[in-house]
Amino acid sequence: MVLALALVVVGCAAPRQDPAVRLEAALVSPTDVALRWRGRDPGAAGHVIEFATEPQGPYTILGFLPPEQTAYTHPDLMPRTTFHYRLRPYYGAASAPVDVTLGDGPYPKPGPGWAEPRVIPGGSPGSRSVGGEGAAPTGLTATVTQADGIAFRWADRARDEEGFLLEDRPAGRPDYRVTAVLAPDVNAFGLVTLPEERHASYRVRAFRYGPPSNVVRRTTGDLPSPTTGED
Repeated sequence: MVLALALVVVGCAAPRQDPAVRLEAALVSPTDVALRWRGRDPGAAGHVIEFATEPQGPYTILGFLPPEQTAYTHPDLMPRTTFHYRLRPYYGAASAPVDVTLGDGPYPKPGPGWAEPRVIPGGSPGSRSVGGEGAAPTGLTATVTQADGIAFRWADRARDEEGFLLEDRPAGRPDYRVTAVLAPDVNAFGLVTLPEERHASYRVRAFRYGPPSNVVRRTTGDLPSPTTGED
């Protein structure tokens, strides 16, 4: 599943670094960078890996990663370019999950804009701080709207989230993955699923970022010269 926001541009330097994680980078081909890190914040829900092509950013998110993942490869990069990388934890509890099974219908035609992230009229932001007790979204519902579409709604209990993450776990997978990144205060969103997601579990998480790790830099090389043969 592709993230709703495939590339999210985030702010530049943070005032402090996360001492729990140490990031390392290696150029494993002229245009491939392999990243590894040591250490883990036990309170983090996961990590965000980011890159920039300027020392002060802006940084772009490559992916939201589960807390147990400790390596990531950034492939097929621009040649002769310096890439800057950092890792940030994110925090926040997830809602209770809901299981969804897509059938064969028939389903009513969904209304216009059903899949757009939005704030439901009458909904209001929560009053609890992300990471505190009772800040996880509640009342998550999932309504099948078409053969491959699911409309989600939930109650926002947090007052200071930096966004929401919709996470799914297709049948047969051991863990959840982030499938959509949404703005603060959003409490409704529609997802068009992939074939392997016809039966899956879903949950939503209000989250905040933690401080970044150390920054590592690697400069890519030249593309390999094409080889030519002679008759």
